[in-house]
Amino acid sequence: MERFESPEALRAAQGSHLGHSGWREITQDQVNRFADATGDHQWIHVDVERAASGPFGGTIAHGFLTLSMLPEMIFELLQVDGVGMVINYGLNRVRFVTPVRVGSRIRAGAELSAVEEVKGGLQATVTVTFEIEGVEKPACVAESLMRFYV
Repeated sequence: MERFESPEALRAAQGSHLGHSGWREITQDQVNRFADATGDHQWIHVDVERAASGPFGGTIAHGFLTLSMLPEMIFELLQVDGVGMVINYGLNRVRFVTPVRVGSRIRAGAELSAVEEVKGGLQATVTVTFEIEGVEKPACVAESLMRFYV
């Protein structure tokens, strides 16, 4: 984990790679609970029997389930001392490149792409790449905007 002593140290680290989170397995129970929470019960996610003969050879995680893991994984990689509050300011760009099969393990790699001043603090653009263990192409690539207020 990168722990920055101050917002100024974060600004100085612009362009650096922050490392990788730990691996997390995607389970069918997790996918089913996400489907219940979002109302997205498409068979490629929740119908194990039908999905086995479908285009992905099994059930897959919702793209937004993968994306929803971003805050937990990013805070595993990035901490800034001397701030009073951190907020998720949104996303610039998100692409779901490769489906994540249930039973797969994913992790996030992060790069501190940009740091700029905003009223009361700093805004960091963190490019997050979700990797699937043993798969060449990423599951998802997203530009996350985080605001660090002093």
